[in-house]
Amino acid sequence: MNIRHPEIVDAVKRALAEDIGTGDITTNATVDTAQKATGRFIARQPMTVCGVELLELVYEELGGVDFFGVHIASGQRAEDGDVIATVRGKARTLLTAERVALNFQQRLSGIATLTRRHTDAVAGTGCQILDTRKTTPGLRRLEKWATQSGGATNHRLGLFDAILIKNNHITAAGGVRQALERVMAAGVPEGVRIEIEVRTRLELEEALTFGAQHLLLDNLTPPEAAEWVRFINKRATTELSGGMKLETLRDYATAGADYISVGALTHSAVAVDINFRVALESA
Repeated sequence: MNIRHPEIVDAVKRALAEDIGTGDITTNATVDTAQKATGRFIARQPMTVCGVELLELVYEELGGVDFFGVHIASGQRAEDGDVIATVRGKARTLLTAERVALNFQQRLSGIATLTRRHTDAVAGTGCQILDTRKTTPGLRRLEKWATQSGGATNHRLGLFDAILIKNNHITAAGGVRQALERVMAAGVPEGVRIEIEVRTRLELEEALTFGAQHLLLDNLTPPEAAEWVRFINKRATTELSGGMKLETLRDYATAGADYISVGALTHSAVAVDINFRVALESA
């Protein structure tokens, strides 16, 4: 992940501005400007880490940091008590940055940890877990980094980098055939994937007849999914979606689909527990 992508840099700056505003009045009133300290970010539960590298941007924006080191990088596992990162510099900087630094790590590591549970559940089946666009507004690039850190494959980043014809598009176009014909007539840039959602066997057969390359099979049971995948017989890649639960995920994966997309990776992830502990340094 390029942490210096403009969207990510902007997200960090906005988070700091939101929290600090006109100044950290508590820290400025209680901590001497010359005081130095060392801070450690410590995992308080097992987790898959994500977002620790953003701390470099946080501290660059505030200044006053002499050293910053990552001990457990994004995508790696941390156990309870592990030190994820260390920072040394002005105590005021460390304290003022604390909440923003933790918010990013706890949120993104929560997504990565939940995602890892899903990818572990389908390990060895040949099926890949996809994320979705069900992300926090303004934080999509970061949250998709988190799912990737947990072992998932990124689906489209937005409406601009892939074609996904869903049920409302089909309704608006007048049917599966009409939707596919309009897409083909509009001209598809090279490398852009065309995917279409099908809800019935009739729609499935029509989509295959008119050249669908990637099929989204929504709201099927595992036996239904297996039956549909057998019928498709590799004439198109297949993606299962709709109410995917961790406890039944492997049943769906063994149905033979190429992908399973899971919105819960981002919309239902719970932040993990990471502590920040400061130790003052002698003058």
